[in-house]
Amino acid sequence: MIDWKREWKKLLLGVVVFAACFAMPVERPRFSRAVFEALALTRWYAQEHVLLCLIPAFFIAGAIAVFVSQSAIMKYLGPAAPKPLAYGVASVSGTILAVCSCTVLPLFAGIWRMGAGLGPATAFLYSGPAINVLAIILTARVLGLEIGIARAVGAIVFSIVIGLVMHWIYRKEETAKADAAMAMPEAEVDRPLWQNVLYFGAMVGILVFANWGRPDVASGFWYAIWSSKWLLTSLFAVALGLMLVTWFGIEWWKVAAIAAATVSAWLLSASWIAPVIEGAADGHPLPWEAMIPFAVAVVGLSIVLGMRRDAAGEWFSQTWTFTKQITPLLLVGVLLAGFLLGRPGEEGMIPSRWVILLVGGNSLWANLFASVVGAFMYFATLTEVPILQGLMGAGMGKGPALALLLAGPALSLPNMLVIRSIMGTKKTVVFVSLVVVMATISGLIFGALP
Repeated sequence: MIDWKREWKKLLLGVVVFAACFAMPVERPRFSRAVFEALALTRWYAQEHVLLCLIPAFFIAGAIAVFVSQSAIMKYLGPAAPKPLAYGVASVSGTILAVCSCTVLPLFAGIWRMGAGLGPATAFLYSGPAINVLAIILTARVLGLEIGIARAVGAIVFSIVIGLVMHWIYRKEETAKADAAMAMPEAEVDRPLWQNVLYFGAMVGILVFANWGRPDVASGFWYAIWSSKWLLTSLFAVALGLMLVTWFGIEWWKVAAIAAATVSAWLLSASWIAPVIEGAADGHPLPWEAMIPFAVAVVGLSIVLGMRRDAAGEWFSQTWTFTKQITPLLLVGVLLAGFLLGRPGEEGMIPSRWVILLVGGNSLWANLFASVVGAFMYFATLTEVPILQGLMGAGMGKGPALALLLAGPALSLPNMLVIRSIMGTKKTVVFVSLVVVMATISGLIFGALP
């Protein structure tokens, strides 16, 4: 006899999948276009973000799990840590990392697994993609100084308030975690703090400079950094290689072999592949002569670390664990986001004119709708600014524009799926709801200002 108490969910899922397949409107142009947009957005995401953004973030997250002691995390970000210190560190992290809503996830998973308090961890989760110096400068330059300042202030305040509210809602759970941390013995330190600082600094440097976006003005300090981004990335990579040999005991010839293979890949790429070819879905060129050697270096490092049985091997093991946990959910989420909302400038199943009609003025509904759409849509770093420029030109109010800026870069459908797998459905719903509600309120207040 069938136990329907256990099997009804499987039956319901089967019925839903069958109904979706049965009624699939494959003959309609909009459906075909939405399928194309889903695949195009996924390809663009794989080209632009997986290799240069996610993979370095996975390695950093794995290093956090292995080389940062739980007692250190609890001291600075734990539920019993001094709030000014914990929230101060978490709320300004985005100014250093400049990552998108998906790249921050491995880093969040790393500190969460090591015992960070819910409040500081969620403050970090929001601030990582939201408080991006380049994005805030671009916002002020393109959309106006007023909205640029409002975005900067709102993002910092948001991260702190969201963290404090999450801590208060789950205060009993956080108190129990803090009590457990008090009983933990002081962890033994394998290497001095300054070595860990330099080690993580090298990996963060690779992450930041490999993804440094081109500014809209071809001159000045930011442009100079962009022009030298691969040189700076290479210098941080060389520093990391020296640390692997000196501090982690990896044979010098293995690191030298990785370096030789990377340089050879660069020379071959520069000789046989056009320095920059059109490959990205949104029309931006992909620097294959840099991405191919980057991929060779990652593969070489993975092989060397994966063969070890010491702390370096555990580092790769944790990195691989985060990769398996997060990547499939991200790709599924990107597919869904592309199918429903399309890419910037393109339409999915939901017509863009609906969005434009619903975000005009400064009503409660306009701000709420902008917050919800921003929360579910995927924005790569800096792409939200030209999107908002187009929407505001089509009649979007300044209040809903700010609401979308505060909710969009920090959240996305792929982001939500992964957060749920890390801290559960209830906490994810509360976190997303707080972002949407606060973005809506901020938009209402900003839109009412003269």
